[in-house]
Amino acid sequence: MTDPDLCAALLPVVGVVPVLAPFALVLVLGVASLVGVRPSEAAINALVRAAMLVGFGASVGVFALMQAGGSRHVVLDAGAWVVVPDYVFDVKFVYDRLSTAMLLLSYLLCGIVGKFASRYMHREGGYNRFFTLYALFVLGMVTASLAGTIETLFSGWELVGLSSALLVAFFHERPAPSVNALRVWVVYRVSDAALLLAAVVMHHRASRGDFDQLLSAQPWPEGVCNVPQVDALVIGGLLILAAAGKSALVPFSGWLPRAMEGPTPSSAVFYGAMSVHLGAYLLLRVAPLIECSPVLTGVVIALGLTTAVFAALAARVQTDIKSALSFASLTQVGLIVAEIGVGWDYFALTHLIGHACLRTLQFVRAPSLLRDYRDLENNLGGALPAPDGPASPLSRALYRLAIDRGFLDTALNTYVVSPVVRALQACDRLELRTTAAVNGPSSPRTVEVE
Repeated sequence: MTDPDLCAALLPVVGVVPVLAPFALVLVLGVASLVGVRPSEAAINALVRAAMLVGFGASVGVFALMQAGGSRHVVLDAGAWVVVPDYVFDVKFVYDRLSTAMLLLSYLLCGIVGKFASRYMHREGGYNRFFTLYALFVLGMVTASLAGTIETLFSGWELVGLSSALLVAFFHERPAPSVNALRVWVVYRVSDAALLLAAVVMHHRASRGDFDQLLSAQPWPEGVCNVPQVDALVIGGLLILAAAGKSALVPFSGWLPRAMEGPTPSSAVFYGAMSVHLGAYLLLRVAPLIECSPVLTGVVIALGLTTAVFAALAARVQTDIKSALSFASLTQVGLIVAEIGVGWDYFALTHLIGHACLRTLQFVRAPSLLRDYRDLENNLGGALPAPDGPASPLSRALYRLAIDRGFLDTALNTYVVSPVVRALQACDRLELRTTAAVNGPSSPRTVEVE
């Protein structure tokens, strides 16, 4: 058997391990929680370390086999899980230059943050709960990174969103984390709805959500858009909306500082390293679709640059280090999105990898940095000098815009949330009146919703 044949034979065996490793970790920790068993911290750390090492080692093995065999596009087909007329739910995992790079990055940074969290969360009451949600996040990132169909992507997308929201609300004994987690979850619902609608449109066209059918089965980023301009515009627009919600692009940027209520390890891996880049990764995956439409290209560039400028202003006026880092991350994510719109796919991927590594380092360094500043102030005998405030009218206006985070939350509450709530209340009142009219005067007393 020749070397390429041997590599092709080994790839399906090795390629499934990166998905099974976090799945097994979720299964073990989740079942232990459900049956009321509390593993020791040492046992949890050993399980997490083993899963991360096995998954990372298998990912490196896949990369080595692809290099040795000269493969640039390897598909692992798990078969059609649902087959009904005009609808086929396929589960596929694709290894190419984009997915393999994202997979290696996910395991590397999640492994580092997992090791950091084992010390940071020491003796925390929700230690097992944290690592169960952490394992769920790793499984979601791996699934989304390797997804070859939009259904597979949606599965990983949902796992990432669910674990993110639950970890924002980790300290649920306080009201603020739960309130902010609900806000994050609502924005994620908008993003998820857009991705789901894109899946519906793709199935309406071809009964399948296969990315290879959408972009031709070519190695990334050499795919070619296989759909008409109108369909490309609709699918691409929905995917851009999904990416904007997941990566906190304007106008959804308001939820990002709210997500800092979670523990520092989850903030590092979610909003510094991986989750905040998932929208940009989606745009990279469908880059040929965006490039075939000048309208989509313009929207992506404008969205990325607007987000970068807004986040750069907001980052400079934050009063806590985690919020400042989150907006600094968003600045770079906006630039990455703009690079995707320009067509610099490899440059954007390199930017994404480097930025994720840098932000992970900064987030995990943040707690000790605050301690260093406190020691420095004690040694100096007073607080460090504060910078001067804005002097010119333009500086004061920009400062006000930045400190209020662009009034994005206010605008969404006023022009989106409130009208929807009023419309639903009107529908509820109409239903109550209709029910009372049909049932007659002997009907039970109804309660009007104010």
